[in-house]
Amino acid sequence: MRFNAAGRKLGHEFIRGVMRSQASLTYQQVQAAMDGQPDRKAGPLLEAVIRPLYGAYGALAKARDARHPLALDLPERRIELDDTGHVRTVRVAERLNAHRLIEEFMIAANVCAAETLEQKAAPCMYRIHAEPALAKLEALRDFLQSLGYKLARGQVLKPRVLNQILEKAKDTPHAPVINEVILRAQSQAEYSPQNVGHFGLALPRYAHFTSPIRRYADVLTHRALISACKLGVGGLPGSQGHAEFVSIGEEISKHERRAMAAERASSDRYLAAWLADRVGAEFDGTVSGVTRFGLFVRLSESGADGLIPIRHLGTEYFNHVEARHALVGDRTGTTFRLGDAVRVRLVEAAPITGGLRFELADQPPVKPDRPARNTPRRKLPGPAAGGPKNRKPKHGGKKKRKT
Repeated sequence: MRFNAAGRKLGHEFIRGVMRSQASLTYQQVQAAMDGQPDRKAGPLLEAVIRPLYGAYGALAKARDARHPLALDLPERRIELDDTGHVRTVRVAERLNAHRLIEEFMIAANVCAAETLEQKAAPCMYRIHAEPALAKLEALRDFLQSLGYKLARGQVLKPRVLNQILEKAKDTPHAPVINEVILRAQSQAEYSPQNVGHFGLALPRYAHFTSPIRRYADVLTHRALISACKLGVGGLPGSQGHAEFVSIGEEISKHERRAMAAERASSDRYLAAWLADRVGAEFDGTVSGVTRFGLFVRLSESGADGLIPIRHLGTEYFNHVEARHALVGDRTGTTFRLGDAVRVRLVEAAPITGGLRFELADQPPVKPDRPARNTPRRKLPGPAAGGPKNRKPKHGGKKKRKT
């Protein structure tokens, strides 16, 4: 790939080759070398390889900034295990320029793959990301308005419009929740031979190419390029074309979603096991989800998610106001909203299911046999009036979180 100083691509070509790693450097080693602390493996490569790569990254970063891809700020937590397989610590993953450098090069290579397959009228498994659905966009608009941020109607939605809102919210208490709700408004990325572009990356065409050792979509792209560019054996079978790519795209998209769910479930189990011996402890957290049956809270320390059942929120009936992502008390107006900071007490940790249950720290501990409170303030018909003996409250039952 050849780029000018502004990051505009001048040309590219695909060849077959064997990759030989000269040093197998880590991201941390490369970044330390650029920061003036090279070790014995990175030092000999600093001037000839590492510094020029950072120069190329600087050019590509200019082009990225010019197209304004969606710039969400969502810290990623990493669970670290000890030699016995138990959780040693949970920390926020580092975001180094070495990571960003590789990301930009991978994105550029993925674009080149899609362009070449298009030019040669070859089957292409695009990585597509449609713009947000209208219903999600309306819900996002209403929520942003409740916080004082305006998302105008009638305009063609581009990532840069959402970035302007993210920039306004930066360094304010609203920043985490606005990043979260904008993420939730996005469509699910998937694989398809029908190209609709990639909204999040602000790219008209995009195909996964750089990880054939772990993604089948990338293997398909490699085989299609081998066939289209006449690079020898290993291309697509003669019978495999656009029509078959449709069903393959649906299948691998489904498997990707299943893998993501499995990853979330395993993280939940590790975190629940890690917190199991801290039942009764108090933690700072943020409301990460609002439902009619309670609040999901994400702990600031570990990123673990758990539920405060609605019956533990107070002595009044709480209405679920979906448009505001809020629960509102009908007597006092007490409001719990997405993004609110809360102090919680851990009541239960279930490593087998990955479930965590909290209660508000400023309320007295709830007894296990305490009845649910979130019932309408009206008399229920008793046996004498022909009513049931044990009528369940409207929202009182405990529900499991869907993963």
